[in-house]
Amino acid sequence: MAGHNDRDRRNDAPRAETGARGEVRTLADIARLAGVSAGTVSRALAGKSLVNVETRERIRALARQHGFRPNQMASKLRSRRTGVIGVVIPLGHEKRQHISDPFFLTLLGHLADELTESGYDLMLSRAIPDGTSDWLERMTGSGMVDGVIIIGQSNQFDVIEQVAATYRPLVVWGHCRKGQTHCVVGTDNEAGGRLAASHLIEAGARRLIFLGDTSGIEIATRFRGAAAAAQKAGVPLSHVSAGLAGEEMGPQIRAALAEMDLGIDGIVAATDLIAMSALRTLHETGRSVPDDVQIIGFDDLPLAAQTMPPLTTIRQEIALGARRMVERLKARIEGEDAHSLVMEPRLVRRASTRG
Repeated sequence: MAGHNDRDRRNDAPRAETGARGEVRTLADIARLAGVSAGTVSRALAGKSLVNVETRERIRALARQHGFRPNQMASKLRSRRTGVIGVVIPLGHEKRQHISDPFFLTLLGHLADELTESGYDLMLSRAIPDGTSDWLERMTGSGMVDGVIIIGQSNQFDVIEQVAATYRPLVVWGHCRKGQTHCVVGTDNEAGGRLAASHLIEAGARRLIFLGDTSGIEIATRFRGAAAAAQKAGVPLSHVSAGLAGEEMGPQIRAALAEMDLGIDGIVAATDLIAMSALRTLHETGRSVPDDVQIIGFDDLPLAAQTMPPLTTIRQEIALGARRMVERLKARIEGEDAHSLVMEPRLVRRASTRG
């Protein structure tokens, strides 16, 4: 009898309370375990900010514990959403640049983390405009994505503005112009350029060169800031274009530095990658950094601290920027307003300058 009663008690136990994997099948089951409504469970599993962090994490932990997987396809059909975010890198001004560029990889990594934490998949596209202006409309009008993130404006500012006038769930990493339509998260590039040149001048540099292709809006603005700082200090600043395509950058910089006035004692590089290439070239030609030439980069990529000597640079808050981009995109997907964010650059002092 005892064995029979034990078996009856086991059979009468609520299935959702046993903790066995596979027995929690619906949102209502999770809601009962968590002591909340099914709607709260749905919002928590979708990463909605309407549910506080503690409750959201408790619900997710219960879902993991019981092996619960919501019917995502049915949910997407009901909401008319795909659960996919398009990430586009337009390369109108530098068509040979690759997604393997360390800046792209760093920002993409942070974006992927933020998007997957929010329950989205990512669809990546490298767009080469080649005289056409529909590269962005092909993505936004595809019906395959719930929103779009653009990494860099390249020379495509007007195209992005035109699409943003009618397509709301769009956020861009780049430069913010007063009165523009599209939502941007990025660094104050002009302030960063001023900060870079001012640091070299304060560290004793008296003849500067700017290395970077200014046909893209971000680097053009960095050059404008550096030129303003040099002019204010009465220090000459020359400019040599250096592209961002890996196979061409080294030879371009070697040729530029071989021809430059030996009196040049300070290099403002438009990016860390350009600065790293210049460091190697200076080493190969027997010029010491920072004794003969000081050099400063822009980005503060993880690699910047690993060069010899470690690279002084202007820091962009890439991880924070990725988080803010995803926050703004999610708000716009929900029909809410989300405004541009311009972050302040920060000087990171290392051994490639004397200051």
